[in-house]
Order: sequence, then structure tokens, then C-alpha cells
Amino acid sequence: MYAFNYQRPSSLQEASTLIHSGGQALAGGQTLLASMKLRLSSPESLVDLSQIAELQEIKLDGQHVVIGAMVKHAQVASNATVRQHLPALADLAAHIGDKQVRAMGTLGGSVANNDPSACYPSAVLALGANIHTTERVIAAHDFFLGMFSTALEAGELITAISFPIPKKAVYLKFKQQASRFALVGIFMAQMPDGVRVAITGASQQGVFRHAGLEAALNHSFTVQSAAAVTIEETDLNHDIHASAAYRAHMISVQAQRAVKHLLG
Repeated sequence: MYAFNYQRPSSLQEASTLIHSGGQALAGGQTLLASMKLRLSSPESLVDLSQIAELQEIKLDGQHVVIGAMVKHAQVASNATVRQHLPALADLAAHIGDKQVRAMGTLGGSVANNDPSACYPSAVLALGANIHTTERVIAAHDFFLGMFSTALEAGELITAISFPIPKKAVYLKFKQQASRFALVGIFMAQMPDGVRVAITGASQQGVFRHAGLEAALNHSFTVQSAAAVTIEETDLNHDIHASAAYRAHMISVQAQRAVKHLLG
């Protein structure tokens, strides 16, 4: 590590002022602190968001579950409102990393970082969530721009994410054993306007919706329909953990399992 200024604002307005003055936002620190230790990141000032109460609320707003940016994974997993109205999201959160990661990592930090193998982006995209920031509201389909890239502007902070409540939903993850990130993760949601399928961990560009699976399942929601969809290897990741062909196969397998789960 190296010397840096540490600031702990108690209000969102104070935090925004500090960040616009050049401070680096610190949420759960699961990525940032590791990057600093490796000297891959060297902010001169850290702005710790952990004491801002308005970023830590979970509430039901009509047909949406609204979760503050600083709510930790463990809290998403255990919260009664989330478990009742969005059990798939609670289950997703319960299987992120290990207990230490779930105790410190935050929803907003994960979504803002947009790691291509992170779990939350698949839920945000599949459910058509809205990302609320200090400046505006961003629809999920406009937010994720590619690997570690989002629509957030300099100094803009996520304050909350509003998740529409689906008819049914499920998240299935085939994980890399050491990191517990997704080699292939699928969030499948039956929404009022149809089936939506978002995939994480598989693409070089990060999270994406699979148009072929969505079209097939909206025509006929069966395991056979999912199995009949050809999963192209183009643009899928190929690394020491799995080939593009293996990931393509796992997308098909997980999609079939997700349909079977939602059919009960």
C-alpha cells in the first residue's frame, strides 16, 4: 500500500462533493483495495460510502424492489422483502464469493465495476432494472457497455437499483472453484412482456441477453425449446478455466436447467 487520504462522509451530498473534487468512491472494496495492493490503482483520496444511511435501504415500491447501492450481498440474501418478492435475487446474492466477500461486498459496487463474470449484472439486465444515480436514472440495457465499462460518468454514483418483480425467475451459476465467479451464469426471468435471459461469465464483452433463447422460449417455454437453440461460440471467452466451446455448451445446459426449474 501507499499513502492516501481517507474520508468518510455521512451524507450523499458530501460524498458527491468529495468525489467531484477528485476522490475515489469506496464501496465494499472487494475490487478496489485488491487493485491498490497490487499497485494497479493509486487513488490519492478514498471516499468511504459506508456511513451514508440513504444508500443502505431496501424497500418495496409498487411492483419494484428497490435496493440501496451500499446494501451488502449478505443483506440482500437475508432480507425478508427480497426473499418474498425476488427470491432468485436473494439466492444469487447468497452464493457470491464466500462469507467474507458477502459480508463486505455491495450491490452498487459490483454493478458499477461490471466484472464480466459478476453475478448481479445478469439479474439487472434480465429483470430490466433501473439504475438510480446521483445524476439520473439509467435503464439496464443502456448501462452495461462492455467489460468493466458502464454508462456512469466521472463523479456519478449509483444510489439504488430498482428491480421489477417477475412472475418467476431463477439464477443458475456454474462457478470457477477458486474465485467462485461465474464461468457461466444464467438469470432467466418470466416477465409480463415475456421471457428474458441474461448470461454472465461467458462473453468477452461481459453480461448480455441471448436473443435466440428468448425467442425460442417465448414461442414455447419448454426444455426442448431451450435445447434446440444453437449457442454460437463467437465472442465467448476462452481461457485456462474453460474453452469457448465448453462455455457454449454450458449456456445450453444451464438454460435447460433454468426452464426445468421454472416449470416446477
